[in-house]
Amino acid sequence: MIPIPEILNKPSFSKEEIVALLNASGAERQLLFERALEVKLCEVGNKVYFRGLIEFSNVCSKDCYYCGIRKSNELVKRYTLSDNEVLTAARFAFENKYGSIVLQSGENSSSAFTSRIERLIKEIKKLSNDQLGITLSLGEQDEEVYQRWFNAGAHRYLLRIETSDRELYARLHPADHRFDFRLGCLETLKKIGYQAGTGVMIGLPFQTVESLADDLLFMKKFDVDMVGMGPYIEHAGTPLYEYRGELWDIQERFMMTLKMVAILRIMMKNINIAATTALQAIDPLGREKAVKVGANIIMPNITPGKYRNDYALYENKPCVDEEPDQCNGCLDARLSLTDSEIGYGEWGDSKHFRERK
Repeated sequence: MIPIPEILNKPSFSKEEIVALLNASGAERQLLFERALEVKLCEVGNKVYFRGLIEFSNVCSKDCYYCGIRKSNELVKRYTLSDNEVLTAARFAFENKYGSIVLQSGENSSSAFTSRIERLIKEIKKLSNDQLGITLSLGEQDEEVYQRWFNAGAHRYLLRIETSDRELYARLHPADHRFDFRLGCLETLKKIGYQAGTGVMIGLPFQTVESLADDLLFMKKFDVDMVGMGPYIEHAGTPLYEYRGELWDIQERFMMTLKMVAILRIMMKNINIAATTALQAIDPLGREKAVKVGANIIMPNITPGKYRNDYALYENKPCVDEEPDQCNGCLDARLSLTDSEIGYGEWGDSKHFRERK
C-alpha cells in the first residue's frame, strides 16, 4: 500500500487510494485534514458563505426509507409556510447580509406547487433588489419546471443522490423511486445553466468504504459545482431504523464525513462544499470542524422556530428551539474559531462553476 503522504502528493486519486485515505487514522488522518485545508485556502480562500435555509414545507410525495418526513410516516405534523412567512424569512436574510437563501421542502411536483415557487422566487428577487442569491432544493421535477424556476431567478440547485451505488439506492427507496430519473434531473439542471449540486449520506446501512470511494469518484466525474453531504442519522419513523444495530458507531460516521469532505476538497479543489447541519447533531462544533477540513458553506436555519421540529429528516436535529435572529452572534463566534471570514452580502458562487462555464 502506498503511504498516505505519497498519496496526498498525487495529482489525482485512484479508488484504492481513496479507500486508503478513508481508512486513515491518527497522524495520517491529520495529514489528510491539513492538506485539505491547505488546498481550500489556496483555491477558494478562507471565506465562509451563508445560505439562509428556509424549510418551508414538510409535505412530501416521496417514501424514502431513511427520511423522517417520508409520506408514509403518519406521526409527522405536516406544515407549509405561508407566502408571507417565506418572504419574511427571505427579508431577514437580506437585511442580515446573508447573501443567499435556500428554499427547501419535501418533494412536490403539482402545478400549484411549481407555480407558487416561481412566484416566490420573483418576489424574493424583488424584495432584495435582486441582491439575494437563491438556491433551490426541491427534488425531482420536469425540465420545463426547472427552466421556469431558473428564468424566475434561481441559479443554484441541490439534488442529493444520497448514494451513487445503484444496488444500495434500490435498498433505500421504493421501486418507483428511479435512480436513472434522478441522475437525469442532475443532467438537466446542468444543461439549463444552474450551479448543480448533489451529495450523499455517510454511514448508511449496507454501505461500505468502497461505496463511499465510488461516491467521490461519481461527483468528480459528474463535475458538480457544489456538494452537501453528511452523516446518516437514523429516525425511528423509518423502515431503516430496524438496522440501527448494524450501523457504524455515530462518532465513526462523523469522522468518516470529515474525511469525505477533506478528500473531496483535494479532488475538486474549487467547488463549494457545505458543512451540513447533521454534523452538529453529533458534535456541537461539527460544522466548524468541517470548515477546518475543507467546507466553505454554512446554512443557518432561518425557518420560523415553531416549525423547525417538524422538519425532522433525522433525530436530534440541532437548533430547533431557536429563532433566526438568535443564530447571528452564535455563528460569528463559532466561525471565528476556524480563522474564517464570513462573506457577508456575497453570493459566494462556485468558483468551479465560473471556470466550467
